Amino acid sequence: MRRVAITGIGVFASPGRDAETFFCTLLSARSAIRRIQHWDPSTLSVQIAAEVPDYTPTDYFPAKRLDLLDRFTQFGLLAAREALKSSGLEVSEEERERFGVVMGTGMGGAETFDRNFYNLYAKNETRLHPFTIPKVMHNAVTSQICMEFGAQGPALAICTACSSAGHAIGEAFHSIKYDMADIMLAGGSDAPITYSMLRSWESVRVLATGNGDASHACRPFSADREGMVLGEGAAVLVLEEWERARKRGAKIYAELAGYGLSSDACHITQPSVTGPARAIRMALAEAGANPEDVGYINAHGTGTRLNDAVETQVVKEVFKDHARRLAMSSTKSMHGHVMGATGAVELAATVMAVDRGMIPPTANYTRPDPECDLDCVPNEAREQPVKVAISNSFAFGGLNAVLLVRRFG
Repeated sequence: MRRVAITGIGVFASPGRDAETFFCTLLSARSAIRRIQHWDPSTLSVQIAAEVPDYTPTDYFPAKRLDLLDRFTQFGLLAAREALKSSGLEVSEEERERFGVVMGTGMGGAETFDRNFYNLYAKNETRLHPFTIPKVMHNAVTSQICMEFGAQGPALAICTACSSAGHAIGEAFHSIKYDMADIMLAGGSDAPITYSMLRSWESVRVLATGNGDASHACRPFSADREGMVLGEGAAVLVLEEWERARKRGAKIYAELAGYGLSSDACHITQPSVTGPARAIRMALAEAGANPEDVGYINAHGTGTRLNDAVETQVVKEVFKDHARRLAMSSTKSMHGHVMGATGAVELAATVMAVDRGMIPPTANYTRPDPECDLDCVPNEAREQPVKVAISNSFAFGGLNAVLLVRRFG
C-alpha cells in the first residue's frame, strides 16, 4: 500500500485561469457568475452561468488543432499543462508506461453537439463535420492529454454526472496506491453552458434565475437559496508516489489519503442520507482517520433546497457532535456547478486550503436556515490550520464520491 502525494495543481475556470488566481478569487468571496456572454441567451428564462470570461481558443491552440478539440477538451488540456508545470515533473521515456491519466466529465463535447445539430436541423445541412465524434466523445479529454504529454499508463474517462471528477481522482489515486502507476494526471473538465443544456436544466426547475443580481444568484445553505448555477472549466492534479516525490524534492501540497464511493440506490434525482454517509465513512476508513480529525469539508453544496438540507443531515450523521465544530463551505457559490468537473475544481480548492491554512467561504450567504445549521463559513475566508479535509461530490443517479486529503508536514 503506497502513499500518494499531490505535487501539482492546474485550474482553468470562471474565477481564474490558473490555480493561484482561482484560489485568491475564492478567498475574496467574489462570484464569477454573470449573464452568458459567448452566445445569446435572450430566449431563455435562465440567462446566467459561471463562464470562463473572454476566452479565445486561438490564444492557446493552433487553429488547425481546434478542429479536434471541443471546448471541454481545451479546458482540460490547459489545466493539465498548468498542473504539470507547477509540479516541476519530468517524465522519462522509461517511466511513460507508469504515467497515466484519468479524467471525469459529465457532458463531454456538449458545445460541438449543440453546434452541429443546430446546423443540421436549423440550416438544413446534410453532412456533419467528420471530426464530430472525436470531439464529442467523453474520453476525448483523456486521450488528448495522454497524447500531448506522452502518458502511456492507466487511462480512463469517467462519467458519473456530478461525481465524475471525484471518481476519476479516486481511481487515479488507487492506480498509484496499488502499484499500477507511479504518476497520474487526474481531474475533470466540462463545458455545459450551451443552449440545449440550459434548456434541459431549466426543465428540471433547479436553476437560479439571478433576477436583479446574477453574482448573488447561488446562495448555498442560505434560507433564501433558489437553486444552482451552471459553471464551466477544468482542474487537474498531479498525483505521485510518495517516495518518488520526496526523492526529487517536489513540493507536496497534501497527501491524498482516502476515497469513498457509494450508490444511494433509491432515486434518480433526490439524494439520500445513507449513501453519501457511507462514502464519507469509507474515505475516513481508508485514510485511517477519525471523524474528529476532519477540520474542513468542501461541500457539494449546490444551492438547491433539497441538496443543502440533505448534505447537512449527512454530515451530522457521520460526524455527530463534531459536526458543529467543522467548517463546511460551498465554493459553488462562486464558480457555479461545473458538472462532471466540479469534484476536481473543488478538490483543488480543498488542497490549497489545507496547504495554506485558509478556508474559502460560502459567498452570498444572507440568513440562516434551521435545516442548514452548521458552520458554512459565511461570506468571509477564514485563516485556520486544517490537518484533514474532505471534498464531497453527490450526483444525480445517487452516485457519490468523497476524497480525503491530509496536510503534509
